[in-house]
Amino acid sequence: MKLVSWNVNGLRACVGKGFLDYFKEADADIFCLQETKLQAGQIELDLGSEYEQYWNYAEKKGYSGTAVFTRIKPLSVRYGMEEDYEPEGRIITLEFEQFYLVTVYTPNAKRDLSRLDYRMEWEDRFRTYLTGLDAIKPVLVCGDLNVAHNPIDIKNAKSNEGNSGFTLEERGKMTELLASGFIDTFRHFYPDREGVYSWWSYMPKIRERNIGWRIDYFLASSRLAPKLQDAGIDCHILGSDHCPVSLTVEW
Repeated sequence: MKLVSWNVNGLRACVGKGFLDYFKEADADIFCLQETKLQAGQIELDLGSEYEQYWNYAEKKGYSGTAVFTRIKPLSVRYGMEEDYEPEGRIITLEFEQFYLVTVYTPNAKRDLSRLDYRMEWEDRFRTYLTGLDAIKPVLVCGDLNVAHNPIDIKNAKSNEGNSGFTLEERGKMTELLASGFIDTFRHFYPDREGVYSWWSYMPKIRERNIGWRIDYFLASSRLAPKLQDAGIDCHILGSDHCPVSLTVEW
């Protein structure tokens, strides 16, 4: 089974930059999006009859939003954590026979860190939510987690210390999440690989010079380790300031 996750930073714009070509090329069984920046009825996406589409729109127009396109019909679908509702459209959970899939767009702490306290509280709730699911059946988590976990995951670690997405607080929450029973699948396969990122600033020459951050992930319940086959980052795919990440699992 192949899974792909991509923060498209505006799906309508990404469709104009080759999204459908990549979607067909990837040939994923499950394809997850973050930052769709859509409201219901604002796009007609013809993915073929084999894919079911699930959308979580933010109440605020042109903001956030997630989606999942799946060839495998889920047993159930949930939007949000504590309630089946998420005003910022950040989470979709699909239950399948053998696992849960959660796609997420984690809140940004903001450049001035004005949302860091909210981010910390959100991280604790999200970890509790995932461990609750994991107590029932294994979990795969994918999306833009808005944190570069370790210095190897960011080009200029020293100069970015304390910046949004690389604060000790945010990195610590990722450490806590992994310690609660999850694997960072890319590092599972490539623990020492440097210079592989999933997000680059739109500032001139930044992507060309590969000054990036790895903030998009596939996490998996630790007990799924024997079933994981590979994890990838398609750094060459344009269309967004993020690139797609992927995971292959053998059930």
